[in-house]
Amino acid sequence: MADHQRERMYEDRARALSFGGVASLYDKARPSYPPALIDALMAFSPRRVLDVGCGTGKASRLLLERGCDVLGVEPDPSMAAIARSHGITVEEATFEIWEPGGRMYDLIVSGQAWHWVDPELGVLKAASLLHPEGHLGVFWNRGRPDSAAEEALEAVYRRIAPEIANTNVAIKPSEEPRDRLREFAHGDLFSDIEARTFPWETSYDRASWTEFIATHSDHVRLPESQRRALLDALGDAIDALGGTMTYHYSTLLVLAKRRM
Repeated sequence: MADHQRERMYEDRARALSFGGVASLYDKARPSYPPALIDALMAFSPRRVLDVGCGTGKASRLLLERGCDVLGVEPDPSMAAIARSHGITVEEATFEIWEPGGRMYDLIVSGQAWHWVDPELGVLKAASLLHPEGHLGVFWNRGRPDSAAEEALEAVYRRIAPEIANTNVAIKPSEEPRDRLREFAHGDLFSDIEARTFPWETSYDRASWTEFIATHSDHVRLPESQRRALLDALGDAIDALGGTMTYHYSTLLVLAKRRM
């Protein structure tokens, strides 16, 4: 996906809010984050943490377990409800219009969600909410299957859903975030801007892969008959590969420190 396309995703509010219809499945099927990522964030000894676009609370839970005082901001009521069921305090709003009420934070995070935030407003607001030398850390799980599985899955998309074949990040992950690095550098609000990656892998079978892929916004928005046909065919492709496939994740963290 081109940089300019990613930068404009925040304007597609219908797509941004499409996850609520699959909130329970999202909580079940989407992966969590590797311990090394949380270790990197905890290296700054944060106490008060804001999780932007917290979803069902996957990142918030990991930080809560490490002793942080976490507040989630989430625009979708269904996603927020699941996060609350996991013990996360959530306020419902988009980050751009959310009212902080004078609260300040040591760390602001956003997992799988920063691309839904207006890039100019988001950076300015994050900077205004961080204590001096506090940190902003946004991260995404990116991954791809082995080459044989990638070829088999891509063939299914070409046949059944060609409109998302080239933009499907599950088998065509985005490149390094040049746009995010530029975004955080704008306005001289942040220093020590860097990108880190944390590799890990897992295995998917038919059920776990089709549940996972069914939570992606581009798949959610397909017509129901097409979506069902696509998921069935993807499952058949995994069965033909022997019933499982190894998936190689690389969790990408873009990190910046609030200037004094």
